[in-house]
Amino acid sequence: MKNRPSRPLAILGFTSVCLLNGANAQQGDYIAPRASDGNPDLQGMWTNNTITPLERPARYAGKAVLTAAEKDAWEQEIAQFNAAQDEPSDPNRPPPTKEQIDLEDSYNNFWFDDGTTVAQYNGEYRTSLVISPEDGRVPTLTPAAQARVTAAAQQRQAAPFDGPESRSLAERCLLSFGSSSGPPMLPILYNNHYQIVQSPGYVMILVEMVHDARIIRIDDDPLPSALKPWLGDSIGRWEGETLVVETSNFNPQQSYRGSGENFRITEYFTRVGPDTINYSFTVNDSETFASPWTAEIPMVRTNDKMFEYACHEGNYALPGILAGARVEERDAAEANQ
Repeated sequence: MKNRPSRPLAILGFTSVCLLNGANAQQGDYIAPRASDGNPDLQGMWTNNTITPLERPARYAGKAVLTAAEKDAWEQEIAQFNAAQDEPSDPNRPPPTKEQIDLEDSYNNFWFDDGTTVAQYNGEYRTSLVISPEDGRVPTLTPAAQARVTAAAQQRQAAPFDGPESRSLAERCLLSFGSSSGPPMLPILYNNHYQIVQSPGYVMILVEMVHDARIIRIDDDPLPSALKPWLGDSIGRWEGETLVVETSNFNPQQSYRGSGENFRITEYFTRVGPDTINYSFTVNDSETFASPWTAEIPMVRTNDKMFEYACHEGNYALPGILAGARVEERDAAEANQ
């Protein structure tokens, strides 16, 4: 986690880049420079942070695209909110109550880096990243997926502190939270930077959050079904200017919105300008979602550096949580004697 440059400068710079990239994207004839293997060069540092959410807010129901004026108004609203949140805390305020801690005093605005601009994709200012279904919402879960989600929640409630394995992957720093690493690769509250490196036969995406590294093998055979890596088994192929990536065979501990063992996702990476990659994905999982769905997310080149994500170094929270649970169990056992 870290703080990026001040928001007013970020807004001006990012908006200028987006306007330029939108023009490039609309031209439709951009040819990306070539990597050493002759394929389109996607390499560099990119960010997907944006104020546009995955699903369309109710205020924009039935409206997939904003006008420039509407886009400016939304961004100004966010800028004003951030400015208010950045104000110094009152040193004379009373300490928070237990009920207030989770809502008011968990993270302050210093840590957030979730974007200042509306997502611009092919020259359109989008109200949601989901473009299909037309309502901009992720389809409902199937009964089978709902049952999986319920069973997993019941398991967590039954033995939430039995051992480290009972805690979430993000809490144990095994994977980023919020599907930042993906797939799908989604923007979250911070650490939305991705470094892409290519070599013949491979594309590597280093994700800032927890330093997850996705290794995409080009034109390769799938791994044996018994091997289920974190982030799944990603096989890529080039279709003209677009890198198409099919990912399946996820680790059973890794689930996306209640997905099951047969979850499969297709991603598309197309460089549409010197500083823009159009990233999209389609989820076609009839065991999990009531219908297929697609989202589109711009990835914009950034000159920011990728900071170290120190997740567990010096972190004694997990041992403390488990030790506290053992004390509670001991006290309960003694009380029942």
